[in-house]
Amino acid sequence: MGNRRFASSITILIIAILLVYISKNLTAEKNQLPIYNPTDFNSELVDLSKQRDSINHVVANFSLINQNGDSITHLDYQNKIYVADFFFTRCPSICPIMTNNMNKLQNFFLEDNEVKLLSLSVTPVLDSVPVLREYASKNGAVQPKWNITTGDKKHIYDLARKSFFAAVDEGDGGFQDFIHTPNFVLVDKQKQIRGIYNGTLDEEVKRLMKDIDLLKTEK
Repeated sequence: MGNRRFASSITILIIAILLVYISKNLTAEKNQLPIYNPTDFNSELVDLSKQRDSINHVVANFSLINQNGDSITHLDYQNKIYVADFFFTRCPSICPIMTNNMNKLQNFFLEDNEVKLLSLSVTPVLDSVPVLREYASKNGAVQPKWNITTGDKKHIYDLARKSFFAAVDEGDGGFQDFIHTPNFVLVDKQKQIRGIYNGTLDEEVKRLMKDIDLLKTEK
């Protein structure tokens, strides 16, 4: 009789341990940010060449020029969590709000070496290095924390359409091509997209801050 009670107690204990283990794992999964692939986006945001891709999407390698005239590539963001956005210096509408919110992100994570910011101009011919330098100074950009960049237009537009999925319309990156988006895109250390946020809304920026902190806890 005593042996049966002992066995029953052990069984109950094992079940209890298993329930705690399962509960912890479910909580961990619930608190983990999703990994976004092209099929997770509205097809209008995704280049035709990527619309059927459902796994293993990563942001492509890039080569840009920042506000100091320095070459900036994907290697400068290697093993970093970063937020990317697309803007232009002459924008009178959403860009000032987005830039102000990027500044808030910069200041919040200023001492955090894991986190960086990347802004890409959608009018790179007009946004030369001197223009970007003045814009960066005016908006308090700290380098290398926040690179505000220009570069080859087709390359930037390919990144927007095939990597960051930040442009609704189609185009070839030519002279008449133009894109604009309020999106902030969160990229992890494996170059995967982990979140999309409206960069003009304070509540979205706060959510982004929390998600970055959550992303940092991932193993």
